[in-house]
Amino acid sequence: MERGAIPLDDVPGAVDVQATLESGQTYLWWRPDGDTYRTDGLSGGDAWYRTVIDDDVIDVRQTATAIEWRGTTDAAPIVRDALGLHDDLDAVRGAARSDPLITAAWDAYDGLRIVRDPFFGCLVSFICSAQMRVERIFEMQERLRREYGTPITFDGQTVYSVPEPSALAAATESDLRDLKLGYRAPYVQRTAAMVASGELTKRDIDGRAYELARETMTDFVGVGNKVADCVLLFSLGYLAAVPLDTWMQTAIEDHYPDCERGRYEDTSRAFREHLGPHAGYTQTYLFHYLRSGGSAPEPTE
Repeated sequence: MERGAIPLDDVPGAVDVQATLESGQTYLWWRPDGDTYRTDGLSGGDAWYRTVIDDDVIDVRQTATAIEWRGTTDAAPIVRDALGLHDDLDAVRGAARSDPLITAAWDAYDGLRIVRDPFFGCLVSFICSAQMRVERIFEMQERLRREYGTPITFDGQTVYSVPEPSALAAATESDLRDLKLGYRAPYVQRTAAMVASGELTKRDIDGRAYELARETMTDFVGVGNKVADCVLLFSLGYLAAVPLDTWMQTAIEDHYPDCERGRYEDTSRAFREHLGPHAGYTQTYLFHYLRSGGSAPEPTE
């Protein structure tokens, strides 16, 4: 096992590993202690988190001075990329639109960063996200890993990787329904078959202009505009992407009604323009803040 640490002083801006990994933007990291999405704390914790990237097991935790890591490889560059540690968070916030709700969200979770999850695992997890709470989405991914992932021995334990596209393509709809995927089962199987066969892959999307990339993403089975935006933002680094889930639709209705345009594409464009550069960052802060019970501060006289 290899070990190391990334000093927080070497990262531009604040870091909050717990807020980053338990804010509903990733379902490919988990706590080895079993408490992922099960604690009252939503930020600032020092628990270990684990993931598997390219068959390497990586653990991270935050201390007062560093992000410590341990893994099956020299994980420092992987951790920096996976946790968005290259992003200059002060500059991102400084360029964003500011209002009382946005300010409250950024203040509450300062240090939350946008992850860069592996493409296929991110795609599958957000196909499973439709009409589901974050805890249930996470549990689905755990079941998929255990049933179809590659077992890896790490620190005396068996760790399971995200399933390969070929493994899920070979599964039957019934098999996946048995893992409680419900109506999402055929979507996962058919999208996995597309990736496994090369019909549509990350290479066909990454690097395209944002709206064209989103349109191409919707060619995957079970992927609409919202899921496409999630994958673009949380895997491919399209920081302009703004997933319009029910939380964001409610936020627009309650706080930004001028952004409502009737069609997802048009509303998304108006909301992105309102939020400013790197709109996906501000959207993620708003999502985590509102989902966690936050509200707009009362105006002061």
